[in-house]
Amino acid sequence: MAVNLSRNGPALMEAYKQVLDGKVDTNWALFTYEGNSNEIRLAEMGDGGMPKYVLINWTGEGVKDSRKGVCANHVSSMATFLRGAHVTINARSEDDVEPGDVLQKVSRASGASFSFHKSTESRDAPRGPVGSVYRKTNAVEEILKTKKDDFWTQTEREEEVSRRQEGERAGRERERLERERRQEDERQGEERERRSREREAQLQQDRIFQKQREEERRGRETVQENGRKRSGISSAASVQKANEARALVSQRAADPRELFQQRERSQEKLSPRPQTRYHTTP
Repeated sequence: MAVNLSRNGPALMEAYKQVLDGKVDTNWALFTYEGNSNEIRLAEMGDGGMPKYVLINWTGEGVKDSRKGVCANHVSSMATFLRGAHVTINARSEDDVEPGDVLQKVSRASGASFSFHKSTESRDAPRGPVGSVYRKTNAVEEILKTKKDDFWTQTEREEEVSRRQEGERAGRERERLERERRQEDERQGEERERRSREREAQLQQDRIFQKQREEERRGRETVQENGRKRSGISSAASVQKANEARALVSQRAADPRELFQQRERSQEKLSPRPQTRYHTTP
């Protein structure tokens, strides 16, 4: 997500203008994130800075890699908002912001040599009476030392909030995935049930269709069989009638004597023959 500079924009811009304004003592400002969000707020302001304007992007070693990546994407937006910085330094430890090293980077960037102590001597000269105790401060030391405890406490608190929020997000994500998995299982189960019902309905239709075809086939066979039977009876009757007609015709054309002889022969065949018995006497 993009860095949010609009919510606290007026305060950020006012601090930025004071750092650039040579008429006031303020010459450094510390900006930080609002909790674990991407909103930038003003954390602290002070004097005792460097002769050149340096933009330090501080990301501690304790910050998670995911958060480091988000913060790295905000550097260009911050550099655009804080226009006029001679050099931008990405720091993760105190070694990265040693005053001497910072001045060397500024010198290389601007092509001029600077001495932190000499350049700030006139501006940071003691203003109290002679003999007063005065110690010159600078922005880097004040940020990293005098405010170090508060800074790390705030950082640890933000990291704890971030871990808790990430844990909650991870828990919600697991619940969402589990819910989606159950829904997908239910959907697949319903889909399998629907396909099973469709297959069963199709099989039932196929069985009904097959049964209808079988009944139609049997009906056709029955009709054909009855037709053959009727045809056979008619043919037999016709043959019998034809034979009878031929017999009548042949009887009319035959000789009456021959008919009489045939009738006698028929009667002889039907009448029993006399039995011959033999009897002997003593």
